[in-house]
Amino acid sequence: MTKADLINQISEKAGITRVKAETVVNTIFDTMVEALMAGDRIEIRGFGSFVNRSYEAYKGRNPRTGEVIEVKEKKLPFFKVGKELKEEINKGND
Repeated sequence: MTKADLINQISEKAGITRVKAETVVNTIFDTMVEALMAGDRIEIRGFGSFVNRSYEAYKGRNPRTGEVIEVKEKKLPFFKVGKELKEEINKGND
């Protein structure tokens, strides 16, 4: 599902215009990005949680040239699926 598909689904299910649905989706995503940038954890009960994971700097290797390069420390957002969503997705796979 793409962002456009999500906007269309929300528009249809909520009975609102596509423009309003797009505003809702953009507001949610923008707010989530701001929270992650501030170092906050996002938890959506029944769905999952987003948290930043920190990775230390390390020496890597350029696969093309074999040259050793310094990789800076970084933070990456990580999603952990919630129990209810995991169970729903796996329903019928037993």
